[in-house]
Amino acid sequence: MSDYLQRPEDLPTLRRRIALRVLGLFGWKVYFKPLPGPHGIAVVYPHTSNWDFPIGLIAKWALDTPFSWLAKDSLFRGAMGRLMRYWGGIPIDRRAPMGATRQLAQDMLKKDWCWVGITPEGTRAYRPHWKSGFYHLARTANVPLLLVSFDYKKKELRLTETLELSGDVERDMDAIRTIFEGVTARFPDNAAPIVLAPRDDTEKQRKRA
Repeated sequence: MSDYLQRPEDLPTLRRRIALRVLGLFGWKVYFKPLPGPHGIAVVYPHTSNWDFPIGLIAKWALDTPFSWLAKDSLFRGAMGRLMRYWGGIPIDRRAPMGATRQLAQDMLKKDWCWVGITPEGTRAYRPHWKSGFYHLARTANVPLLLVSFDYKKKELRLTETLELSGDVERDMDAIRTIFEGVTARFPDNAAPIVLAPRDDTEKQRKRA
């Protein structure tokens, strides 16, 4: 396929070659297409395993693309926190007052290039819906989504599908469900249904955002 990441020996940097070889040792393939612009949100699904992080990080190195990613601020303490930031992590205080989404959108757009990864499930354990923060952030910043799928059955990581949000939530979520259809999580029973939180929960999230 034309969007399959090429052989390690064809890559120009040592880190890219090593990263792709490591993925190959574990049986993983990475598929990608050029991003539609310099800013956007990478929606990562499903997220049910601790393995998602190292696989995603190594794939980031193989692609040589400086994706950032959001995580709860408690993960950024001490020496590990410095390492997480070096790898592209952005700490988020879930207790932050309303307005943090707008601030994050402004911070993204100030940069020449900024794609931010978000796991809308918010946890590896099962939950009955997605958090809506990714949607509000993309709409606030007026940026597209990149739908990143972790398929453990096929051992494929795909960064090939993008979506411009219409503002019609039901229509947009239908499109997202179609793109992720058939993707198998490491622990399928823990994968959240691709639906946004009920309105009451969504309003609480927005206030925290």
